[in-house]
Amino acid sequence: MEPTDHNRRAFDDAHRTSENVLQVPGMPDRIRERLQGASGHRVLHLFSGTGRESVDLADLGALVTGVDDDEASIESARRRAPELPWVHADVHALPPELLLGRWDLVYLGHGSLRRLRAAEPFAGGVAAALRPGGVLLLHDEHPAAAALDAFGRWRGDYFASVGVGELVSAVAGAGLQLRGLEEWPGKDVHVPGHLVLAAEKPGA
Repeated sequence: MEPTDHNRRAFDDAHRTSENVLQVPGMPDRIRERLQGASGHRVLHLFSGTGRESVDLADLGALVTGVDDDEASIESARRRAPELPWVHADVHALPPELLLGRWDLVYLGHGSLRRLRAAEPFAGGVAAALRPGGVLLLHDEHPAAAALDAFGRWRGDYFASVGVGELVSAVAGAGLQLRGLEEWPGKDVHVPGHLVLAAEKPGA
């Protein structure tokens, strides 16, 4: 049987690369609303991946630089938005040119917590990158939700990756002042599905 155009499209949709927007959700509306005042501000987007949320930030008027340690993701991001600056670097050891205390916002979005290997060097880099009064905003799937399967059963070790307590301690230890820690429900209203952390560098 010859493949139809419909079948070809279905196959292509199911086998796209990491650039597929269906695989990488954009910025949630609740986060976008908080960033409506980002126009003209310098934003460092860590774990930027293929750049979808970086583009969302740019659409809000922010001056965005994306950073990721995955070269393929950086290349995808450059194809997605060649007008934006993209840096291939380890988020846990940012290059000196990003540590000059000039960023208004350091942003981390979808998939960032799963990739965070060590909280302390990450938090130290964020503190060095931010200007006085600058803000760290992290939004991602809650680590508890990431440890559950579709039926609400534990599928992994919550403590195998950076947890909420370790993250908050590292941020405070780096001299940032915690401004908010929120847990939003996910599909199961009894389980935290999203984590939102905001912290500010003092001295403005």
